[in-house]
Amino acid sequence: MTTWERYVAIGDSFTEGMSDPDPTRADAYLGWADRLAAHLAAENATQGRPFGYANLAVRGRLIADVVGPQLDAALELAPDLVSMVGGGNDSLRPKADLDAIADQLEAAVVTLRAARIDVLLATSADPGFAPVMKAVRPRAAVYAANVFGIAQRHGCYVLDQWSLRSLRDARMWAPDRLHLTTEGHQRVAAQAAWALGERDGERDWAIPLPPALPLRRREALAGHAVWAKEYLAPWVQRRMQHRSSGDDHFAKRPHLDQVE
Repeated sequence: MTTWERYVAIGDSFTEGMSDPDPTRADAYLGWADRLAAHLAAENATQGRPFGYANLAVRGRLIADVVGPQLDAALELAPDLVSMVGGGNDSLRPKADLDAIADQLEAAVVTLRAARIDVLLATSADPGFAPVMKAVRPRAAVYAANVFGIAQRHGCYVLDQWSLRSLRDARMWAPDRLHLTTEGHQRVAAQAAWALGERDGERDWAIPLPPALPLRRREALAGHAVWAKEYLAPWVQRRMQHRSSGDDHFAKRPHLDQVE
């Protein structure tokens, strides 16, 4: 496995870590990237090597911000590894051009690889199991295919959530149905480490949870109604008002710091 000493994560709410609460800081999140950084830092410590980590991701950000200001800020930190996950929020918009999103992502990859920086990309998870979100499955599949194509052309690592079937379980997802729970983030972090070359042991994080008891139709309908009121309606309202969930939010780890 390659050893990195300067890891920078850029992206949106997925990489910021929603909804994986940070027990040490109120109103803050950990998430898969923080957990991956902790794993890489521990590996370096066994070799007496330093490790620095920054997370510039902010919830609600679109691809233009990820491959624009966030990428610029990441390059200034002179990393040797960058995880870049962007375009998911764009893809939820029916009129968004998926090929144009891929082109922006690829141009950013070219910039990073030209600077001899290793890149970790990520597919979206397969939403086919979800009662409402399964409607975007075709667009998510196109996004995933584009990510693999970009990675193949430029020698990137890929965090493959699409085939991580343990994520196809509602218990891995927060009540908003968009963000992973703590266990979901833990599993994604383990898959990310595997993608980067950590192949020791079994992929136990990929094993699905034991089957859940099926919900009664009445319970399912009530759950959909609560979700629509508490999460879908506010999202639609923000879209109509041209606002973002990330307004007034900033990067949680803007500097390369040691990982505790």
